[in-house]
This record gives sequence, C-alpha cells and structure tokens, in this order.
Amino acid sequence: MKAVGYLTPLPIDHPEALIDLELPDPMPGPRDLLVEVAAVSVNPVDTKVRRNRQPAEGPQVLGWDAVGRVRAVGAQVHGFSVGDRVWYAGAIDRPGSNSELHLVDERIAAHAPATLGDAAAAALPLTAITAWEMLFERLHVPRGGDTDSTLLVTGGAGGVGSILIQLARRLTGVTVVTTASRPESRAWCLELGAHHVIDHTQAFGPQLQGLSLPPVRYAASLTHTPQHFQALVDTLAPQGRLAAIDDFDSNAIDVMALKSKSLSFHWEMMFTRSLFQTPDMGMQGQLLAEVARLVDEGRLRSTLTDTLGPIDAAQLKRAHALVESGRMRGKVVLEGFRR
Repeated sequence: MKAVGYLTPLPIDHPEALIDLELPDPMPGPRDLLVEVAAVSVNPVDTKVRRNRQPAEGPQVLGWDAVGRVRAVGAQVHGFSVGDRVWYAGAIDRPGSNSELHLVDERIAAHAPATLGDAAAAALPLTAITAWEMLFERLHVPRGGDTDSTLLVTGGAGGVGSILIQLARRLTGVTVVTTASRPESRAWCLELGAHHVIDHTQAFGPQLQGLSLPPVRYAASLTHTPQHFQALVDTLAPQGRLAAIDDFDSNAIDVMALKSKSLSFHWEMMFTRSLFQTPDMGMQGQLLAEVARLVDEGRLRSTLTDTLGPIDAAQLKRAHALVESGRMRGKVVLEGFRR
C-alpha cells in the first residue's frame, strides 16, 4: 500500500522530512477495523512527532484524523460492517492514517456524518474529541446550562478552538469569549459563534472589563499557555477551572499562582483513553457518533479551511509547514491517493 512517513526527525524544509513509501497491507486484530482511507487532516501533533520522535524501527507513518470505508473487520468487532463509512482520530501508539489502508480500534471510531464529504469530515475528529473532553470532562461546563458564567478560549481560530466555540455555543449556556490577533482570525471566531473576541497581544483584564461579562469561571488555554498563564489566573473567578492542551516546560508556569483563588488546572490529551486502554475507551466512539448526529442536524459545521490535494509527501509537507506557521484558521485536509 502507499503511505507517507519519515525515517529520522527533520525540519519540514528538508527533502526527506516526509517521504513516499510502499508498505505491506496491515492485518486487523480482533477489535480492529481495516479502513480504506479517503481523506486525512494534519494537526499540531503530527508536526511535533515528526520533529521529535525517532522511529524505533522502519519508517514512522503519521496521521491522526481519517475518514474512509471499512474494508475488513476483526473477529470481535460489533456495530460496523464492510463498506461502512467511518471517521476517527486514531491512537498515538499505532501507525498513523497517512496510508491507503489503516487499522483503528472500533471503540474509538464512529460512522461518519452523512451530510459531509470526506474532506469536510476529516477536519473534525481529533479536534472534536479534544474540545469535547476539555469542555465537558476537564472543565465540567454543564450541558444545556450555566448562563451565569463566561468561558475564555485563548487561540480560538485554531483547529480545537474552531470546534470548541461551536460546542460551547450550541450545547451550553455560557458566554463564549475567544482571543485572536488578526482581523481574519477575529472574523472566523465570530462566524463560528463566539460572543466576543479580544486581542491576545494586549492585556486581557481591561478588554474583558469593557464587555460587562458574567464571571470567567472556565478558561481553555489552547496555545502559548506560559505566555498567557498569569493573565488567565488574574481573569478567572475564585474556584474557577483552567485547562490546557499545549506542550511546555513545567517550570514555565507558577502553579502556586492558582492557590489563593483555589483554581484547578487540568490537562487534556485526547489519546489518553486509547494509550492506556481505559475501561471507558469506548466513550470516544460514542462522542464521535454524537458529533456526527449534531453535524447532520445542522448544529455543528466543519472547520475545514483548506484542501491541498492528494495524500502524498509533497502535499503533506505543505500541510505541515502551514500548521507550523502558527497562522492557521480551522483545519487543512488532504484527500485521496494519487494513482
């Protein structure tokens, strides 16, 4: 089968940062779906792994978002059949989806939304899982309620922010405030449903005070957490909750700053359930099934902003460079393999 991967960590402008490969077809395990991949998207995790992880043996295939058709199922699979169209975000400790055929555990997959094409659907799984878990399982924002609180989202125009804004507006009662620094990013956040957008290059406090908001009880830090940490602490109401997804040195923030307000800090990593095979691993499949239903009902939209072309090394290098630029709105997707 065709695939794209790398042999050693390299900067994206190196000719061999990503290379086209021919690999053996994978064989499904008892709980696996063998998926013929139709479209994939690129997330920051793809670029982080490519830059930092040395493959143990042979090439490393990246990719943690996919939409495709089931070609075969394992002996213990329930709820899926050959020919089903599925979507998922995969597992960090298994080969990635940048390949013609891909294995995924049935528990973290779901039927893809019928109203979205492959490219539009591929933009959503990883970021939808991350945003959902952050909003409802880490921050514990109540579904359908809490009109007396504000959610502050730093970096609202990125992949996770783009779906987090929608989930918060459609499924909760909180006031949604996001940060953005460029006019196009600001417009994107408002289009997706943010009530207000502030500039993260300026002090948060004066901007928020001018909006007459309910107390900021929840904060989702999606990027540059050390840079914004003290501003978030100062902004959060006593007993508020702060969740983060980005990587940084633990010495870069002062956790003692949380103490006087009894603030709680939470990490979100959507790969945790599959990495540790947790008893509730199937929650991710259920979550994706609910997101698909919300999409088909017209309550959520795809966050796709750019489709680059076929899934090959050249196009994936372009996608990685876009993500690494830090100026992406929404998600970039690749669709189909060049024959």
